[in-house]
Amino acid sequence: MTDATPRPGAPAPDPDLLYSEDEEALRAAVRSLLTDRGAPATVLAGLESGAPHDAGLWRALATDIGTAGLLVPEKLGGHGASAREAAVVLEELGRSVAPVPYLTSAVIAVTALLGCGGGAEVTGPLAALAAGDTVGVLALPLPTAPGTPPDLAVRVAADGTLTGRVTSVADAASADLLLVPAEGPDGPALYAVEATAQGVRTDTVTPLDLTRPLGHLTFDGARGRLLATGDRARAAVDRALLTGAGLFASEQLGVAEWCLAETVRHTAGRTQFGRPVGSFQALKHRMAALWLEVASARAAARYAADALASDSPDAPVAVAVAQAYCGPVAVRAAEECVQLHGGLGMTWEHPAHLFLKRAKSDELALGTPGRHRNALGALVGIDAP
Repeated sequence: MTDATPRPGAPAPDPDLLYSEDEEALRAAVRSLLTDRGAPATVLAGLESGAPHDAGLWRALATDIGTAGLLVPEKLGGHGASAREAAVVLEELGRSVAPVPYLTSAVIAVTALLGCGGGAEVTGPLAALAAGDTVGVLALPLPTAPGTPPDLAVRVAADGTLTGRVTSVADAASADLLLVPAEGPDGPALYAVEATAQGVRTDTVTPLDLTRPLGHLTFDGARGRLLATGDRARAAVDRALLTGAGLFASEQLGVAEWCLAETVRHTAGRTQFGRPVGSFQALKHRMAALWLEVASARAAARYAADALASDSPDAPVAVAVAQAYCGPVAVRAAEECVQLHGGLGMTWEHPAHLFLKRAKSDELALGTPGRHRNALGALVGIDAP
């Protein structure tokens, strides 16, 4: 076996964007579970239950398959995998718009905790998140983008209590543990607060995308455990947002892939004037153009995941490219899916509207495409027009 480590001064190896055997095996396991228990029709049927997420599906995904601990090191109870494996899970979740808190808990919250050091106040929550016993949420508005320090709405008093209100927090109602960025006496800090602690209130709101609930968090003298302060706290939060945004592109890719596949299936089976409507040249051109966009989105999402997995210095650029491109592709694919299904696509009974709502809400989450294009310009030294 040859040593794959590059020699000092040698150029870094090109990223391998192909899926490995292990990644394909993980995909097969997740897809099998989602086909059985989280298909779009099943998701649609459960939307009116009032539950913040599908607890049974989350337990099977997080604990039985073990996806909740993919990014957690083995010594802390996880699997020691990388962002590439987490991206595969998110692709499949995008293909089913499953109502589970994987992105918020197993990706963003886990990454924030990993950036806080190795004390007991960090390793304990990490082990609980990795086991799937706890759902963690970073208490920031869902539209918060990486790259710039977020406005901190929570303040820490002299006695260590937290006060403030954070709006539009994804999966807030599902959370057991809140990771709260706050402005303390000595600058920014990150606290762990139990969602059921005294002085914490969660108000649910009705979002566009019912499969990813939002909530407003109010802290009124709540007490938490200090995880990190100063530059370490700021870096932990920014890394969590960067990782979340980069892997979020894989979810958007999954949304676009389902929409394209479902549109091709529908137009191949529906006939008009004695021919499948998908055989008409105008529709073939539209679906071919969409296929090219989805293929390009796959390359962008995979590169972002690989850059995060290898801790590449190009990760911020890769994430900005992926988010600037994949969000609009997912929206376009969902719009085409609804339109090319005709009247059927406009009904509540068909799941196409779930994917359109997910795509539209995803386009605003963790930074808009325009925000990421501006960030990309700054990263590569090109001024915005």
